[in-house]
Amino acid sequence: MCAKFCTLCMLLLLSVTTYGQNNVIDEVVWVVGDEAILKSDVESERLNAQYEGRKFDGDPYCVIPEQLAIQKLFLHQAELDSIDVSEQDVLSRLEQQTNWLIDQIGSKEKMEEYYNKTSTQIREMLRENIRNGMIVQKMQQEIVGDIKIVPADVRRYFKNLPQDSIPYVPTQVEVQIVTLEPKIPQEEIERVKKALRDYTDQVNKGEIAFSTLARLYSEDEGTRRRGGELGFMGRGELVPEFANVAFNLQDPSKISKIVESEFGFHIIQLIEKRGDRINTRHILLKPKVEEKDLEASLLRLDSIAKDIRNAKFSFDEAATFISQDKDTRNNHGLMANPKSGTARFEMQELAQVSQEVAKTIEGLNVGEISEPFTMINNKGKEICAIVKLKARIDGHKATITEDYQRLKSIVQSKLGDEKLQKWIVDKQKSTYVRINENWVTCDFKYPGWVRK
Repeated sequence: MCAKFCTLCMLLLLSVTTYGQNNVIDEVVWVVGDEAILKSDVESERLNAQYEGRKFDGDPYCVIPEQLAIQKLFLHQAELDSIDVSEQDVLSRLEQQTNWLIDQIGSKEKMEEYYNKTSTQIREMLRENIRNGMIVQKMQQEIVGDIKIVPADVRRYFKNLPQDSIPYVPTQVEVQIVTLEPKIPQEEIERVKKALRDYTDQVNKGEIAFSTLARLYSEDEGTRRRGGELGFMGRGELVPEFANVAFNLQDPSKISKIVESEFGFHIIQLIEKRGDRINTRHILLKPKVEEKDLEASLLRLDSIAKDIRNAKFSFDEAATFISQDKDTRNNHGLMANPKSGTARFEMQELAQVSQEVAKTIEGLNVGEISEPFTMINNKGKEICAIVKLKARIDGHKATITEDYQRLKSIVQSKLGDEKLQKWIVDKQKSTYVRINENWVTCDFKYPGWVRK
């Protein structure tokens, strides 16, 4: 339920703008406490949902104002409890949301044209929605934070579940990996550095804007369309090599020295500093791997795989002492699922991490080692790898022994939802609510809105 309410807060974007564009005749449809919900608020969210292809479970003119009313209950309680969120966290989320909008629409200029607002006005409206969403989330966490789940709760829940309601757990796999990064010739590194020095010279001479060069040449696809702009970030959100240089920049007109990171080579331009957060642009270039160097790494991995099969050493040892994958080599090459925090992947989850690994694993038996293959790692680099299917857990109905953590999460979520629903019902009773007579016939999820 927390996630649902927070999503709502994030989706109620630019309501005033949409209202203005669609000439809705405004009126107060609900009053919750001393807060009004306007017809324009409801209509704008309906139009936004229509544009995005979102569906409502019921009449949107009934569902939307009730969702807004629930949001106001949480916000009011948060105010009473002095619950707030930091400005830095709001700004960070604002940058992410603004960048997402720009990516979806195509450019900052197109975003401004679509909403008929300047980017500053859009940011201000987004800022309030984001702040409210974060406060609601924090308030909900406060309400459900004292729920403690013990094994007995999970066993009781599982025991009382009808057989046809027991969750089905899809097939899961555990995968070990050994990777090698092909050697990059020094002349290729020098080529990349020369290109970055040329870009710096062009900017310094006033021949072209840094942002234009980033759009044309940067190999960071996530920021390229935004002219290389990263948005406001703290030091801990950036790789150390990048952060050390970026946070020492003082003059937006100056370009940094060339910075090498695990992603490639960068030049950086300061946009703005706000406290301990910084907004920069960068241009990323990645040295190209030559075919002969790829082949050399594949041959070496082929030899390593044969030695493992011949029991000269284990896959665990190869992962620990040979693999260049720093994320897995300290765990015997065992890949971690970022979604669950465990070593188990559903196949679709594994594909989201690496399509190449997922495709290779599908054809392996448990304990079998793959042939060497190439893949793009999470740093965007082309590398070579071998994988071992350590375990396959076939799809099954959940059991306490095999799937305790999954069932615990279900129980946690269920109890949290129940507590939040009870909180809403109780809060309704002590909150002044007035609903326009044209809206009282709705079939609300929480009937207590309408006082008899």
